[in-house]
Amino acid sequence: MLVELHPKNPNPRDLKKVISTLNNDGVIIIPTDTIYAMVCRMDSKKGIERMSKIMGKKPEKVFYSILCSDLSNISEVTAAIDKNVFRMLKNNLPGPFTFILRANNQVSKYFAGNKKTVGIRVPDNIIAQTIMKELGASLVASTIHHDDEIIEYMTDPQEIHDKFEYLVDMVIDGGYGGNIPSTIIDCTGEDPEIVREGKGEVNF
Repeated sequence: MLVELHPKNPNPRDLKKVISTLNNDGVIIIPTDTIYAMVCRMDSKKGIERMSKIMGKKPEKVFYSILCSDLSNISEVTAAIDKNVFRMLKNNLPGPFTFILRANNQVSKYFAGNKKTVGIRVPDNIIAQTIMKELGASLVASTIHHDDEIIEYMTDPQEIHDKFEYLVDMVIDGGYGGNIPSTIIDCTGEDPEIVREGKGEVNF
């Protein structure tokens, strides 16, 4: 199912369909402030298993990101955060960044394997933000890659739907997506380190 949502003012009726799908262990594809991502509820084990199967990987082998609507609930999955790191998160989020933080013991409830770290994102995208706020939960996310060796990411929602129509429950059309991924900053060492240059310039 392809559902078109206005990028600045999502239709409440269509939004209800999205929330209902996610609440029933659904897997959907949504726009973010970088590229389109496959998502499910963070607490949906069935959803996470389905996403892993779609990607052809074992759940313990996939490094998922957690999409949050803000920083208020990241303690659900992260260990204690240094005040300087938390300040950096506040200075850069919402934004096109993935911060790798130490995971807490709760993460094993959601993910297979013993995850020591977790990637946190707060996307600056109204559709993604609205979905999470209406859902009242964070999302597990994995980026959508293109089959083309040169074009790494899929940006056209219609093309994404054509490819994933029978694999996911819903594709959200929020307009053309970007093709530059988030900048990844590893915050698990003594000093934060950029491990992938992407969209956005991090403010340390």
